Amino acid sequence: MIENFDIATDLLQLVSSEQAYHYRIIPVSSDNGILHFKSDQVSEALKQELEIVLNQKVSLIETQTEHIQQYLTVNFRQRNNRQSKDLHYSADFLEKLLLTAKDIGSSDIHFEPYEHKCRVRFRLDGKLKEQFVISSQEYPVIVNKLKIKAGLDISEKRLPQDGRITIKTDVNEFDIRVSSLPTLHGEKMVLRILSKDATHINLEDLGFTKSELKTYHETIKKPNGIILISGPTGSGKTTTLYGTLKHLNDDQTNILTIEDPIEYTLEGINQVQLKENIGLDFSSTLRTFLRQDPDIIMVGEIRDAKTANMAIRAALTGHLVLSTIHTNSAWATISRLIDMGIPPFLIASTLNASVAQRLVRKLCDHCKEEVKVSKDIFPSHFEIPNDLSMHYKAVGCNHCYHTGYQGRKAIYEILPIDKTLINHIRDNDLEIDNYIKEHNIKTLKHNAIELIKQGITSVDEVYALLSD
Repeated sequence: MIENFDIATDLLQLVSSEQAYHYRIIPVSSDNGILHFKSDQVSEALKQELEIVLNQKVSLIETQTEHIQQYLTVNFRQRNNRQSKDLHYSADFLEKLLLTAKDIGSSDIHFEPYEHKCRVRFRLDGKLKEQFVISSQEYPVIVNKLKIKAGLDISEKRLPQDGRITIKTDVNEFDIRVSSLPTLHGEKMVLRILSKDATHINLEDLGFTKSELKTYHETIKKPNGIILISGPTGSGKTTTLYGTLKHLNDDQTNILTIEDPIEYTLEGINQVQLKENIGLDFSSTLRTFLRQDPDIIMVGEIRDAKTANMAIRAALTGHLVLSTIHTNSAWATISRLIDMGIPPFLIASTLNASVAQRLVRKLCDHCKEEVKVSKDIFPSHFEIPNDLSMHYKAVGCNHCYHTGYQGRKAIYEILPIDKTLINHIRDNDLEIDNYIKEHNIKTLKHNAIELIKQGITSVDEVYALLSD
């Protein structure tokens, strides 16, 4: 079982990932000034070298090679070799931590204070994993360093603050969005690592099926109207938007974006960073955009009726508007806009398409295991398709750090707004189950089942979509 190979976070901090892999050592305990390690290469020479490197007495316990490998892959993520030399540029713990997070593919870093300790967790492939434990005495120093780097007020500990850090090394440059939140035992800090370069994002690689991609391409070719992409935080909406902008970007098109934050940069696109504290919000910037002769406008998020109204006004005056909204399905976006007070006839005349999406983890091809379908693994009201007799479950191996999953894929639900749907919206008739069946619209649930059939993901990973 994977649980047998988990190492406590306070022990993990005794050595770096590079040291663990290089010397093939696993920290077991620390007592009376002696560090105890498991290893499959026990020798007096290794013991002496470790005592010099770690500046502490060392004890080695011989263990089978396969067990050492399991310990290493479960607990230590290996860094990208090209970028790992970044870590030698700084002896500062905080900078090393930020570079390490970027290098192993983390999207967010959480600094969380509690009564007796503070922990640091990285979000890897959508899941949080504890990486460090910091003492309560050291934590305020790290918070102040973060706040100084992000341009925040270190004397203000009662109110939330937002800032930004740019990290530059000889081989790397990236931005980090910083958010502070006062909690019972101190300030919780969350850092979002922003991938600056969007040149690698292509619509074809995101997860659209062939028919969905064809439908989406037809929708974004229209010269005006609104395209809304919905889904929860972390579902890849921004990546889809940037893939769309990259596809539409050419020398004849003026593209303007208002974002919070600017997560990627694209050559040839005019990007504006939201600054609400000085009045530069979505709605006021959109108003200004209309005087900038745009062809395409991207609004980071439609958060309120004011922004929604401005987006509709932009679409009515001949612009293509792309944006995101927080809803659970493509059709729920219509309900959300109506709840915001947008007249149904305006939605019907401007909305080109509503897209919903989710990110699902892909099963590791090296260790996934085919098993028979049983009723008890599905939600109680789920009807198992007749052609689904076998499925794959996550196992875990050295290739996937014993998580059972490797990489992620987006699944989509695309609802192009045609004449029938326009009538539904105008009449405020939000019941369209029959329409979806008649027009063979592939819902998120349908696409999730397809991925299970193809062995790309597991039932556990898409359980919430199946129970919808």
